[in-house]
Amino acid sequence: MSQSHEARAGLREVLPLLFVILPFGAIFGTYALQSGLTLGQTLGFGGLIYAGASQLVALQMMSHGAPLWSAVLAIFALNFRHVLYSASIGRHLTRFSAAQKALAFFLLVDPSFGAAEARVAKAPLTRTFYFTYAVALYATWVLSCWLGYEFGRLIRDPHDVALDFILPVYFLALVTDFRSRANFLPVAVISALASGILYATVGSPWHVTVGGLAGIAYAASVKPKQPKDVTP
Repeated sequence: MSQSHEARAGLREVLPLLFVILPFGAIFGTYALQSGLTLGQTLGFGGLIYAGASQLVALQMMSHGAPLWSAVLAIFALNFRHVLYSASIGRHLTRFSAAQKALAFFLLVDPSFGAAEARVAKAPLTRTFYFTYAVALYATWVLSCWLGYEFGRLIRDPHDVALDFILPVYFLALVTDFRSRANFLPVAVISALASGILYATVGSPWHVTVGGLAGIAYAASVKPKQPKDVTP
């Protein structure tokens, strides 16, 4: 396929998500403003860490006086799933150079992982498709952080307009995209149970990592289904 075709395919896939991701960045920008961060610090935080859930958790922890090391640990715990993402996507980056792989992994977040996995189920993952999708997503995220910071003064409390509810709905929608895969239901149930138990006993943020690892452990222990013999 031509590069222009792949670029259009990447834009077509990411365009609906750009309107959805704007509130996420706006929430972070608003929280950053309320926490006393400067615009430069806000854009640096959002652009370098580039992980909405962990950014919000770390910012909330620091705003409540938590030590820096605990915020860094929370970011690591919440973002550990990206190590699993890179292990899965890395198999499909055979056409990428070393520098391109490094950039691809930096831009690898939940939506780009989901889009890449869906893409390789239908066609090879090309550089043009991936970077069109991922760069558009990244630029929109940074822009939304700036917009949230500038217009955050108009929102006294994000909870009043239920903006914080967008995050769990987004993750739920991302998970259900894989519902057609083998063993989806038991993996999801086991992950949810492990995550819920740890959240109730130990607390956030380790329930995210442990819940994911529990689902992976179950999936690894189950014998994959063998394809049925086809008689010529």
